[in-house]
Amino acid sequence: MHRDTETALVLDAETRAEEGPADHKDELRLWLRLLTCTTLIESDIRTRLRERFDFTLPKFDLMAQLEKTSEGLTLGELSRRMMVSNGNITGLVERLVELDLIERVPHPTDRRAAFVRLTPSGRASFARMAAEHSEWVSAIAAGMSAQEVATMLRLLAKMKNSVRARIEGRQGTTP
Repeated sequence: MHRDTETALVLDAETRAEEGPADHKDELRLWLRLLTCTTLIESDIRTRLRERFDFTLPKFDLMAQLEKTSEGLTLGELSRRMMVSNGNITGLVERLVELDLIERVPHPTDRRAAFVRLTPSGRASFARMAAEHSEWVSAIAAGMSAQEVATMLRLLAKMKNSVRARIEGRQGTTP
């Protein structure tokens, strides 16, 4: 499905929920609102990364994970952190290695594994993109006060904990 179509469907679902609130629990309307916000923000960031740097959001996200560590991460660690399959990570790593933005470093104790880390040019490139990314995100939230941002952070942390507890409660149960 095309990204614009996905956005239209999400917006339409939220609009339907707003038009018929008696038909929808507030929790469903909250989920739709979060999904709409996420989709709109992600679409804006994807477009800006592509237009400004000819770069994709998944590549940026992978580099953001690597930027946090100088020694690098294994493909499995990247996969867990980014919540995507090892196959997705492998493809992203290959493209970033070709661009000389990251490099593979042999694992010191496991010949089958390797660390991937940013190259010096990758670190510099990511720093430029991250600075603009930060400005874009600040601009997205510009319509909110500092207190509103702090309140949302607190409430979303509470929701995140609720979701994690639900997921952890499901693990170990049989269908």
